[in-house]
Amino acid sequence: MRDVQEPDITPDLIEAHGLKPEEYAEILRLLNRAPSFTELGIFSAMWNEHCSYKSSKKWLRTLPTEGPQVICGPGENAGVVDIGDGPDGTRLAVVFKMESHNHPSYIEPYQGAATGVGGILRDVFTMGARPIAAMNALSFGAPDHPRTRQLVHGVVEGIGGYGNAFGVPTLGGEIRFHPAYNGNCLVNAFAAGLADAGAIFYSAASGVGRPVVYLGAKTGRDGVGGATMASAEFDEGIEEKRPTVQVGDPFTEKRLMEACLELMATGAVVSIQDMGAAGLTCSAVEMGDKGGLGIRLDLDAVPVREEAMSAYEMMLSESQERMLMVLDPEKEEAARAVFDKWDLDFAVVGETIAEDRFLILHQGEVKADLPLRALSGAAPEYDRPWEETPVAAPLGDLPEIDPIDGLKALIGSPNYAGKHWVTQQYDSQVMADTVAGPGLGAGLLRVHGTDKGLAFTSDVTPRYVKANPVEGGKQAVAEAFRNLCAVGARPLATTDNLNFGNPEKPEIMGQLVGAIKGIGVACAALDMPIVSGNVSLYNETDGQAILPTPTIGAVGLLEDLDDRIAGQAAPGDLALLVGESAGHLGQSALLWEAFGRAEGDAPVVDLDAERRNGAFIRAHSAWITACTDLSDGGLALAAFELAVAAGIGVSLDAGDLPRLFGEDQARYLIACSFDAAEALMVAAGQAGVPLETVGRFGGDTVCLGASEAPLAELAALHQRAFAGVFA
Repeated sequence: MRDVQEPDITPDLIEAHGLKPEEYAEILRLLNRAPSFTELGIFSAMWNEHCSYKSSKKWLRTLPTEGPQVICGPGENAGVVDIGDGPDGTRLAVVFKMESHNHPSYIEPYQGAATGVGGILRDVFTMGARPIAAMNALSFGAPDHPRTRQLVHGVVEGIGGYGNAFGVPTLGGEIRFHPAYNGNCLVNAFAAGLADAGAIFYSAASGVGRPVVYLGAKTGRDGVGGATMASAEFDEGIEEKRPTVQVGDPFTEKRLMEACLELMATGAVVSIQDMGAAGLTCSAVEMGDKGGLGIRLDLDAVPVREEAMSAYEMMLSESQERMLMVLDPEKEEAARAVFDKWDLDFAVVGETIAEDRFLILHQGEVKADLPLRALSGAAPEYDRPWEETPVAAPLGDLPEIDPIDGLKALIGSPNYAGKHWVTQQYDSQVMADTVAGPGLGAGLLRVHGTDKGLAFTSDVTPRYVKANPVEGGKQAVAEAFRNLCAVGARPLATTDNLNFGNPEKPEIMGQLVGAIKGIGVACAALDMPIVSGNVSLYNETDGQAILPTPTIGAVGLLEDLDDRIAGQAAPGDLALLVGESAGHLGQSALLWEAFGRAEGDAPVVDLDAERRNGAFIRAHSAWITACTDLSDGGLALAAFELAVAAGIGVSLDAGDLPRLFGEDQARYLIACSFDAAEALMVAAGQAGVPLETVGRFGGDTVCLGASEAPLAELAALHQRAFAGVFA
C-alpha cells in the first residue's frame, strides 16, 4: 500500500492535517492498519470541521427544516422551496444557499471572494436551477486597520469580477466594520436560482456499474488542502497558506452551467455533485454515501493542467468550475457531445460499485482503499462543553449628545454610510428582472414570465449575539423577516451562515449553542424553516475571535408584484411608527458609533409581535407609500434613510435619545398620505397593532425634535463617509 516516495505518518504530519491524536487513533481502528499518505489526506478532508460539522451537528439537528413549502431541506447542495405555478403551468421552485469563504478571502482577497461566489453559484445550478440572484454579507476590521482597505478592495472587486462576468444580478447584502474582524474578515456568499419543482437534481448515486464522470475545468494544484485550512485558526504563518486559495474563472463557470443544464434536460444525469471543499474527495464520497454505494476512481483519467500531480494532490485539489456526475451509461456519448460543444472536459474517471469501498487507483497502484461510509458516517461528532454567556450588566448612564450629532455619528461611519462605492461595482440589472437592487431593505426581482416577485435579504447584528446569543440569534431571523415584510413579501424560508471562533473554547461554543437556539425558536415562530446553510468555525487569529456572526439569508414571495411596497416618501406624507417603543439603547449603534461603548443587553425579541406586525404590513401594503424596518439606529436612522432616498426632509416629533435611537424590535416606519394614515389607524386598532404618528416628510431639513440640519448637508456626509475612506 505505502509508496516509498510518500512521507512517513508522524505526529507532526497528523497535526498538520488538522487531526487530533484520538481521531487518528480512530482511523487506525477503522482500517486496522496505518493509512497511506493519500488516505491520511482523504480522512483529513472528510473529518475536518468544514466538511463534517463535527462540533455543530448535534445542535443543527434542532433547527426547524420542514414546512409545506419545503421541497428539499439541509443535506443537499442547496435548499429548495415551492413558489407555485410558472408561466407554462409547471410548478416553480426557488433554490438557494449561503456559504462562507472567510479564510481564503483574508489570505487572498480577490480570488477568495471570487471563488466564494463561484462555489455558491455551482451549489445552485447543481440542483438544476438557473441562478437569478446573488447577495453577500461582509465583515471587516476597523476602517483604520492597516489591512482593511486592501481587504475591502480585493473582496469587493472579486465579488463583482466573478458575478458580473458570470451574469447574475447582485441584489443586496450587508457590510460591517469592527476591530474584532481585524485578523479574520468574513465573506458570506448567497445565491438563488429558479428550477422546475418536478426536475430537481440530487447528489445520491444509484445503480451499480454506472460511470462516474468528471466534468468542467482541469485539475491543478490550487486549493490543495483548502478545506483543512478553513477549519483552523490563523497565526503568524498565514502567508504560508496562500497556495491553498483557489483561482476562479467565471467564463468557464458560465459554460459549465449551460452544459450542465443542457445535459440535465437529456435525462442522462443520475446524480450530480459540484467539486467544492475537498474537491474530488468530498464530491465522490458524498455521492456514494447518500446512495449506499462504493466508488472506484482511476486518477489516470482525471484531466490535469499541471505535470506530475500525485494522487494526494488530485484528490484534495479545490480547482474551480468542476463537477462530478453519475450518468446513465446508455446516454454517455450524448452527454460527451454536450460537453464537447461547450469546450469543457468530459472524462469517465470511475464507476459505482456495490462494496462499501472508496478505491483510488493511480499509475497502476492502489493509493487508497477505504470504507466509504466511514469517511462520512463515522466522522467524529462532538458534544463539546459549553458555557452560557453571562447576563449582561445593565447599561449605565448615557452622555448627553445633540440628536443631530448622534445621527451624524451614525451616517458618518462606514457602517451606516451609503455604500454606493461598493454596489456600483456589482451588476444588479443583468437578466433584466430586477425590481429593486442594493440599497434600502430587501432586494426584489420578477420571476421571469410571471407576475410573481422574489425578495432577498441577509441580516445579523453581531454585537447583540455577543451580549446575548439567544436573543441575538432570534433578532437575526426577525430582522430578515421584517425586511421581507417591508417590501410586501411573504417570508418563505431561510439559509444560515454560522460564523464563530474556536468551538473548543466553552465560551465560544456557548455562543454557537445559544445562537442556534434563538434561530430555531424564531424560524419556527415565523414559519421560516432553515433549508440550507453553512458553519464556519475557528475564525480566530492569535487566539482573538471574531464577533459571533450567525448571518441569516432569507427569501420571500410576492404573488403579484403590483402589491409590492417599493415607493418613496412624498412631501406631505405622514411618518407612522408600527410597534412598541421602550427606548432600548443597550448594544445600540448610537452607543458604539458615538461613544465607542458596547454595553448592556441585546433588545428582547417578541416573536408574537413580530409575526403580528409583519402580517399587518403585508395585509395593508396598498395604503403604504414607503416602508422600512427599524433596526440599527432606531427611528432616527430609519427616518433619515427614507428621507434621503426620496430627496426630501423629515421632521420627527420626539427629541429624546431613547425615543430616537432606541433599537426595540418588531417595528416599522411607514410613509403614507393623511387619508391612508386614518385608514391604517382604524385597521391597526382592530388588529391590536401599536401604531402612532411620529412626524412628517417634506421640506429640505431633517428635524429631530428641536434639533435640525439641512438634508443636503447630512446627505453629503452620508454619501462621502464610505467612499472617503475606501475609494
